[in-house]
Amino acid sequence: MSLQRFSGKKVVITGAAGVFGGWIARAFAAEGASLYLSDIRPEALEQTARRLPGVDIWQHVTDLTDPESAVDLIDSVERDWSSPDIVINNAGIYPYSRLLEQTTEQWNATIDLNLRAPFLLIQGFARLMIARGIQGSFINISSGAASMAGPGMGNYNVSKAGLEMLTRVFSLELAPHSIRVNSVVPGYAPGSEVSVMTDAHTSSMIENTPLKRTSGPDDAPQAILYLSSDAASFITGTTLSVDGGRTARVR
Repeated sequence: MSLQRFSGKKVVITGAAGVFGGWIARAFAAEGASLYLSDIRPEALEQTARRLPGVDIWQHVTDLTDPESAVDLIDSVERDWSSPDIVINNAGIYPYSRLLEQTTEQWNATIDLNLRAPFLLIQGFARLMIARGIQGSFINISSGAASMAGPGMGNYNVSKAGLEMLTRVFSLELAPHSIRVNSVVPGYAPGSEVSVMTDAHTSSMIENTPLKRTSGPDDAPQAILYLSSDAASFITGTTLSVDGGRTARVR
């Protein structure tokens, strides 16, 4: 039986058409939230929405590498909702490119989506929350790559390390308004259509995860629900790893 902890709450989820985005949307929907789903892929976004019958859902096709599109998402949420209660910055890309061969365009694409977009969305949505006295919550989806460097992952490493620092700084600046900002590090989950991984990569990730499996549909979403809930009202500026112990050796 669902606890319905988020009945009446308004939740924005970026990257909602992806693997993790769909799982996060399902978890919030099961507990009574209204959803504002954002993704760059309209057909996949519509499919995600159709999997959540009986839930109040708004959709926005957003190119978060474009600051104007990010602002349009904020404006659309303000028009439809006045303000969100919870924002999940889940959209991101995981490109493989060694730094010596990497182009400026490849670098910028990763930083723009994985780091600049969360900055713009927290800034814009926090302003809405503050203006309306909402004690909101932001969850940024980070990665073990924030603390585990790897060849061919330089732009991704930097973007996620920056995201965790962004989480900490925003948590301090928004604390006077009782707005909380945290990060979650999910474990590896295969199936992304944006950043496709090989079977060999999946096997390697499982082998290097102490609990010897990939992330399931309830693992990270349940942590996100907790950090977004009143039960975590005294938690801000932290990063919670839900990765089967993969980053335990470096944290």
